Amino acid sequence: MSAERKTHVIVGAGIVGVSTAIWLLREGHKVVLIDKAGPGEGTSFGNGGVLASCAIVPVTAPGLLAKVPKMLLSPDQPLFLKWGYLPRLTPWLVRYLRHTSAGQTKRIAAAQAPIIGDSLADHQALAQGTGAEKWIHPSDYLFVYPSRAQFEAEAFGWALRRENGFKWDELEGDALHQSDPAFSSDLKFAVRLGNHGRIADPGQYVKDLARHAVESGARLIKAEVQDIVRENGAVTGLRAGDETIACDTVVVATGAWSKPLAKTLGIKVPLESERGYHVELWEPSFMPRTPVMVTSGKFVATPMEGRLRLAGVVEFGGLKAPASKAPFALLRRHIAQTFPGLTWKRETEWMGHRPATSDSLPLIGEVPGLSGAFMGFGHQHVGLTGGPKTGRLLAQMISGRKPNIDVAPYSPSRFTT
Repeated sequence: MSAERKTHVIVGAGIVGVSTAIWLLREGHKVVLIDKAGPGEGTSFGNGGVLASCAIVPVTAPGLLAKVPKMLLSPDQPLFLKWGYLPRLTPWLVRYLRHTSAGQTKRIAAAQAPIIGDSLADHQALAQGTGAEKWIHPSDYLFVYPSRAQFEAEAFGWALRRENGFKWDELEGDALHQSDPAFSSDLKFAVRLGNHGRIADPGQYVKDLARHAVESGARLIKAEVQDIVRENGAVTGLRAGDETIACDTVVVATGAWSKPLAKTLGIKVPLESERGYHVELWEPSFMPRTPVMVTSGKFVATPMEGRLRLAGVVEFGGLKAPASKAPFALLRRHIAQTFPGLTWKRETEWMGHRPATSDSLPLIGEVPGLSGAFMGFGHQHVGLTGGPKTGRLLAQMISGRKPNIDVAPYSPSRFTT
């Protein structure tokens, strides 16, 4: 427990914000958690539900530039663009595509590994004693391919995983279908990674964690933040709703909506929404035995409480545009090809916003030149996976303790205005 009990306000009650709150409470601090919609209502609700520790390889891997035109023009590819948004997207996109070299990809993967590489253990440590443990299910994680050749075409990414300590089994032909007969016979090769996991209801999981935080003394406020109050180079309070809250620290953890608050603190982060989609199939006739990455469609199929969630796809179109129909249709086509004979009682759809930085790495740490201002956002498609570790790192930094990993790659200072 910290010798000095301080008040820390966390803006954002997704997995990063709630994780930070719990770890700060365990340090003995006072915590205020603020969210305009309430805990677990955004991306933390609609994600793929996989604790994808191996997902260290960024989208900006070598070869992306050559693939983009075909992906954008084909309705069967998992990349979509609202073309009217392109002028606004272009400055971010130019910076994003500068990271497609082998060297940049290796650097990003090495920086991602400490944040997500032990996700299952990180979630178990976070949830212990909270009542949310029941949603965590240790499991393998399967990547399925039409053939070994398609797997070998992604050799660069798999080599990066091996370099960062990941191991796997390979299943081919009959071995794949004996491990799980649900798959189509057109799928003939798979990679199986152990020590992963899934969350059986991500939204409820975050709500249960937030409830525990409140029961442990946190104050939960449903409001929009207007401003962060500063005096003499230090945070002194925060204006939200109709009140000003005095505090020692503010943590910005509002995901894809973090850019305006960050800018007021002197951080001009190149941040875009990587719009993601899910379709849930309720009361399915069967489910895969583990979470599955269907590589042909770049989406995951995750068994959940009472339903199978299909989640993935990337669409660029900003924070305001409504959901598109084509990504939902693509997910439905792919699931029919992956699991022939699967039936279900009803469907639900969702579209949400993953926070994508131009260098594919999150911002985790204190804002330079402003004591008490911290940031924790920008995890792209691995926010659920990396949320608990991010929260623990922030709690350590806020409490004045040095983390046991190098946090320099995540420093907000790289985007100082």
